[in-house]
Amino acid sequence: MRSDPAQPKKICQLCNLDFTLYHFLMPLLRGMRETGHEVVGVCSEGPYADKAREEGFRVEAITIDRSFNILKHLRSAGDLTRMFRREKFDIVHVHNPVAALVGRLAAWRAGVPLIVYTAHGFYFHDRMPWPKRTIFVALEWLAGRVTDVLFTQSAEDAETARQLHLISGGHIEAIGNGVDTAIFHNKGTQAKHRKIRREIGSADDRVVILSIGRLVAEKGFPELISAMRDVDADLWIVGERLESDHAGNIDRALELARTDPELKNRIRFLGYRNDVADLMRASDMYVLASHREGLPRSIIEAMMCGLPVVATDIRGSREEVVNGETGMLVPVNDPEQLAEALSALSTDAKRRKTYGEAGRKRALELYDERKVVARQITALGL
Repeated sequence: MRSDPAQPKKICQLCNLDFTLYHFLMPLLRGMRETGHEVVGVCSEGPYADKAREEGFRVEAITIDRSFNILKHLRSAGDLTRMFRREKFDIVHVHNPVAALVGRLAAWRAGVPLIVYTAHGFYFHDRMPWPKRTIFVALEWLAGRVTDVLFTQSAEDAETARQLHLISGGHIEAIGNGVDTAIFHNKGTQAKHRKIRREIGSADDRVVILSIGRLVAEKGFPELISAMRDVDADLWIVGERLESDHAGNIDRALELARTDPELKNRIRFLGYRNDVADLMRASDMYVLASHREGLPRSIIEAMMCGLPVVATDIRGSREEVVNGETGMLVPVNDPEQLAEALSALSTDAKRRKTYGEAGRKRALELYDERKVVARQITALGL
């Protein structure tokens, strides 16, 4: 790496969406600014870009489409190349598969000295049909020819990157993922918990299962909704579908949850929420039925709040959840085993408490946001 810690750097943090910039990258932007560097966010325009600007960050708006439209990506690449040449960044740090591919090529064309890519979860995975997987691996490999540093959130992804030689002679490091321990904790009043439950419509004595994610098929919501037929508990689903989402339509599953007599009184769709930590503290357990993840932050948030976790046995999730100690792992796309795990925990308060306490201890050791930010700053020589 070619970073000189003696000199302040001008750093670009690039991602697809303003939502991603504000909700996932702001701790890194703040950390880099606190160490004396100029940090500029680049993403598609939106209301969350303004929230970052309110904190004093400059955010440049360049549309980066999340589809596979080559013409749109060529336009984005041209816009980025011109901006990189004009701004003369010392470091361009890219996030998200599409923005990472387009952004790295543009940074290389512009002659940026240091190109950094954080893989928040590779788009390819083991269950993807091999022709499609081969294409996405090849795209990562090609972009890796111009990548100096590759960060992954999970150790498994870092090992995959090494095995596939995804970057050429550069630095590969698993940096982990983290959350703010001042927000996500297990302290709270029973009165507040009861108030939240009353507002949502779940009785104090009902077991509440929480799940968070974009309303797309790859987050496992069809299987989760199906599994809930056999689970005597309430399910709170936090999340919405973004306009740019193209990862599978789940309208039939959502309609089932809202109309089926067995489900409609036990499943609550809460949409986008600003009080996720409070919802976690008012819940009894957490579930993430995803097909693909990097190192999912929602599981870390749940563990910090002292919740036991049921998750699918995929990369990232299986790194966070210790099966039989902090939660339970189940196969992907298997409603029956998902229902068994959820039922086992929902009927066993003692095990929920034991798993939740062990999960919080593990989260505090491994997933403190400050440690993750510091790890990246140190790795880049800043």
